[in-house]
Amino acid sequence: MLALLLLRAVPPPPTPLMLIRLAQGYGLERDWVPLERIAPALAHAVIASEDNLFCRQALGFDFGAIREQVEAWRQGERPRGASTITMQTAKNLFLWPGRDPLRKILEAWLTPQLALLWPRRRVMEVYLNIVEFGPGLYGAEAAARRYFGRPAAALSAQQAALLAAVLPNPLARNAGDPAPGLRRRAAAIEQRAARITPLFDCLR
Repeated sequence: MLALLLLRAVPPPPTPLMLIRLAQGYGLERDWVPLERIAPALAHAVIASEDNLFCRQALGFDFGAIREQVEAWRQGERPRGASTITMQTAKNLFLWPGRDPLRKILEAWLTPQLALLWPRRRVMEVYLNIVEFGPGLYGAEAAARRYFGRPAAALSAQQAALLAAVLPNPLARNAGDPAPGLRRRAAAIEQRAARITPLFDCLR
């Protein structure tokens, strides 16, 4: 609780994932910037890609998606996951990567605390500054400069969509040299972001 209150106001230290990747030899490149210095297109793109209802969740969970995944599991299908941006922020800040039950329990415990203690803009600000965009590459500013040679504030909608498109697998996908499949995914994200603009109201 105290850590969450402190991190509501100050940039977080290196996260467990950053330290794990550093130990794996990936390096650590990041540059914290406030949300005002990140093009809104990037927040819109990650919402369109990762969590359409980010601004509508009271406790940081998408209960509709969770119900769908439980039903899929009951029918013998493999659940695709129902992780929200708030859940990912809690996980990235405090926990280790993986799908083990203990980590999932801790993530479920941390998520509503984060949702209740932080404004949505702060959740998005931290998320966009600590999320992994490539091997050893964290946050919007470092990714924008590495891949596009510009600050995060100057990202175009297309570049923002490319960054959002790498998030499911940032170690294998490269926003600066996108494969055809990544370009198609980014184009779909960009189109979706343009259609769901009313869902971005908590970031204004």
